[in-house]
Amino acid sequence: MYHFPLARRRLLQTVGAGLLVPGFAPAVIASAKSRPVMADGVQAGDPLGDRAMVWSRCDRPAKMVVEWDTRSMFSAPRRVVSTLADARTDFTARVELSGLPAGQAIFYRVWFEDANTGVSSEPWFGHLRSVPAQKRDIRFVWSGDTVGQGFGINPDIGGMRIYEAMRLRLPDFFIHSGDTIYADSPVPASVATEGGRVWRNLTSEAKSKVAETLADYRGNYRYNLMDENVRRFNAEVPQIWQWDDHEVTNNWSSSKQLDERYHTKAIPALVANARQAWLEYSPMRLQAADEGHRVYRKIAYGPLLDVFVLDMRSYRGPNDANLGTVMNADSAFLGRTQLAWLKAQLKASTAQWKVIAADMPVGLGVPDGEVSPGVGRWEAIANADDGRPLGRELEIAELLAYLREQQVRNTLWLTADVHYCAAHHYHPDRAAFQDFEPFWEFVAGPLNAGSFGPNPLDGTFGPQVVFQKAPPAPNTSPFAGYQFFGEVNIQAQTGELTVTLRDLDGVAVYEQVLQPAA
Repeated sequence: MYHFPLARRRLLQTVGAGLLVPGFAPAVIASAKSRPVMADGVQAGDPLGDRAMVWSRCDRPAKMVVEWDTRSMFSAPRRVVSTLADARTDFTARVELSGLPAGQAIFYRVWFEDANTGVSSEPWFGHLRSVPAQKRDIRFVWSGDTVGQGFGINPDIGGMRIYEAMRLRLPDFFIHSGDTIYADSPVPASVATEGGRVWRNLTSEAKSKVAETLADYRGNYRYNLMDENVRRFNAEVPQIWQWDDHEVTNNWSSSKQLDERYHTKAIPALVANARQAWLEYSPMRLQAADEGHRVYRKIAYGPLLDVFVLDMRSYRGPNDANLGTVMNADSAFLGRTQLAWLKAQLKASTAQWKVIAADMPVGLGVPDGEVSPGVGRWEAIANADDGRPLGRELEIAELLAYLREQQVRNTLWLTADVHYCAAHHYHPDRAAFQDFEPFWEFVAGPLNAGSFGPNPLDGTFGPQVVFQKAPPAPNTSPFAGYQFFGEVNIQAQTGELTVTLRDLDGVAVYEQVLQPAA
């Protein structure tokens, strides 16, 4: 598998810090004070066919210019210019690169041109590997949960180091499985942790309180981009984002009761601001469906891999006891439209492996307080009832039975959310509901947050814990090292897929090899 040499990657980022390379000639060069500023770096995302998205942000009204080439010297670059980036989108911009040659190194450079003066910013550089048209080895990583529980950017340990560990694995892309920010989790100057050790944070005004306004939510994304590891990773690894709850507030659904920290008590108002900020800052290809708000989508990555990116938040019913006996608005999790889409897309897929990127696990109980004394309220799919499918489990049962009926094989579930890592194997011989084929689910995270778990398993779909690694106490700090990401390698020659769970330093803690079914 070809990847960009590490030395070249570092050279590119040195260049991106402000030096010019041959062939780069901004429209107008002026003094540093008058030039637009790109403090947040660049990101690529949603690689699909001969296309990929490029994102960045400026400090003033300007147009983003992107040039790309298959050579790092940009001897014959192609140029794409964005629409005006202004205060309406918090000066963020995205363009779609198209006509990318399949399976090649793509180098790109980005700058902004001031809308009033034409003065250009210094350029930022990035690169990606375009989607293959033929079988080739694939490597990607996934995880979730960034800057949670008050654990932000700690300069004493080098910032969010796990992003550097992932970058050094040289992945083709990264799936961020949700909780891209923690809008409900302020970042104080310091946090007392286990053993009396003090965690010290970089701080910002936006992270001094829970997010409520659009400006608050936008500031949460800008905080994460203050980290050098994150910016370097973003410039070198295309990303596929999904969202979960903390992009808005913890465990939100229509039944959420906001606490005293919130001036507004209206969940829909928070969701509207949060969704706008997420769509502005994600390197995602925007979709027209759902009034431009749709998150779920399919990313086809060559003949070996399709990634089905789910949205387990936008269409769910209220968090409750999760014991309904029929599928309706109250028991919805994916919702009828998304479920029908997923079934059809999985059936139509001709890829060897079909990865279902789920922002929440299938069989783990994720509690959300109590509906009444002794009656639990549930945040995810499972309901702690090991019997027949009830509530949100009804959708999963329908999906799994459909996949068995249609003989859709080689599915793999990847998720995060619970802040530890695990490997679960689901089998009908152990299950109350048996109309499905065995499958694997792998859990990774957090990226930079408190560690928790392990969570209890619900027996409805017959899960078994094959491996798990969790901290000794809830909300253990990142100092303890219980931060995890997952890595998937697919071999072109054999179709063999290997899942490896890795820790904060990139050290493997578990590995599972899967053979494709005929």
